[in-house]
Amino acid sequence: MDSPPFKPKPAIPSHLTNGPSPLSISTEARDRKERDNLFAAIEKSNRGRQIINFDGPNGYHPKSSTSANMDGRGPHDSHKIVHSEIDVEGYNEDGPSRTPLATSRAHSPYTQHPTIDFDGLSWPSRGTRERKEATENAKEERLAKLSGAVRTILECVGEDPDREGLLDTPERYAKAMLFFTKGYEENLRDIVNGAVFHEDHDELVIVKDIEFFSLCEHHLVPFSGKMHIGYIPNRRVIGLSKIARIAEMFSRRLQVQERLTKQVALALSEMLQPQGVAVVVESSHLCMVMRGVQKTGATTTTSCMLGRMRSTAKTREEFLNLINRR
Repeated sequence: MDSPPFKPKPAIPSHLTNGPSPLSISTEARDRKERDNLFAAIEKSNRGRQIINFDGPNGYHPKSSTSANMDGRGPHDSHKIVHSEIDVEGYNEDGPSRTPLATSRAHSPYTQHPTIDFDGLSWPSRGTRERKEATENAKEERLAKLSGAVRTILECVGEDPDREGLLDTPERYAKAMLFFTKGYEENLRDIVNGAVFHEDHDELVIVKDIEFFSLCEHHLVPFSGKMHIGYIPNRRVIGLSKIARIAEMFSRRLQVQERLTKQVALALSEMLQPQGVAVVVESSHLCMVMRGVQKTGATTTTSCMLGRMRSTAKTREEFLNLINRR
């Protein structure tokens, strides 16, 4: 029996004869599909995230979302969050992890969990709670102890702490150091102060050129520069001044620039659950200007991109263009 004659495939693509091109999908549908896919990946990881409720009965991690659904949809539908998948060391799958107060220093937040601990200290180190809750007598004892330590430093570098110019230096420096690190006494509850509002806005919000000053935790010398912060709201916006205050809180601690960048981004992400967050920090470190390699013109730039800022190149490019960092 003869085989049927060979029929070559037509050169015209099938979608031209059987319907519209699959490439003609609308931008809205494509964005919706992207959000759905990313949200499904987050759900699959079993790391559900909730709106922060500062006044809820369970503190910073309520068991259920207290936000009102504007259109009757479920909590996951009304807050489709787009965030990057980052592993957590020692993550507790039974619930939100608590920041360990017994650690010698704040763990670098390599993930968005946890970003805010149960009382708003936000990555506290050992001793943070003691300082924040200190009585007036305890504060005086702390100042005297720190002043004594500074006096010892003066003696060790070969100075006479009893000469006229240095008599009050230990106390002055102690007070200055407590001011430089006042971020340990602040928390997000007091800083935000309820300034989170429902607003139907889904375009970039950017606060740029925020000046900051911090102390390098390796050498205890300053590094300073500017911070640029942007986010894409998801029906929730925050008072603009609060963005700068959050940056100030985290910078007024012993820091490394990489951790500072990530802490600010993750704190905004956790509070607002926006579609995306971007933070870019540019600074000069005196630890590599006054000492070590002594490169006076060197600057360091770090960034942290979350959600659509990380997954969508055009959105990221728009942010970088607007802060003139393309």
